Amino acid sequence: MSDTKKHATFAGGCFWCMVGPFQAEDGVLNVKSGYTGGHTENPTYEEVGTDQTGHVEAIQLTYDPQTVSYQRLLKIFWQNIDPTDAGGQFADRGESYETAIFYHDDEQKQLAEASRRDLQENGPFEDPIVTPIRPADTFYDAEAEHQDYHLKNPFHYQLYKKGSGREKFIKTYWSESK
Repeated sequence: MSDTKKHATFAGGCFWCMVGPFQAEDGVLNVKSGYTGGHTENPTYEEVGTDQTGHVEAIQLTYDPQTVSYQRLLKIFWQNIDPTDAGGQFADRGESYETAIFYHDDEQKQLAEASRRDLQENGPFEDPIVTPIRPADTFYDAEAEHQDYHLKNPFHYQLYKKGSGREKFIKTYWSESK
């Protein structure tokens, strides 16, 4: 592994559902659930859920770019969200569940913009891609009970993922292109 580690930050609705797909990827060293993009310092889960903090639920990855490319991380991100939904994700509605890519440098910004264009032009969606690309901001770790939720509470997590509509959506749009 290289000594060079990078960060990537994505908001894909409920952070519980975003951690596992990235943890499964070689080269992803760590995935944290948290909050970013808002104006409240050290927000709590309850505060973010009020849609008064400006924050979204997000994940921040530490990855080895010699093992996994940022383009691959973008593909994983797109294939785990509905990028046409500006009001939240699946059963989770509101500002705190909106999608976003938070870039950490100019290269990430350019790659994210290119991937969004490609998805709009060649992807499976007829509706416009509405996921914004924004500069990375302070990332606040979520509370301990929200870290690795899919591992700590697998039964509840699977019920949630299925019940929210996310699982069916992913199978409908991405089952052939993993």
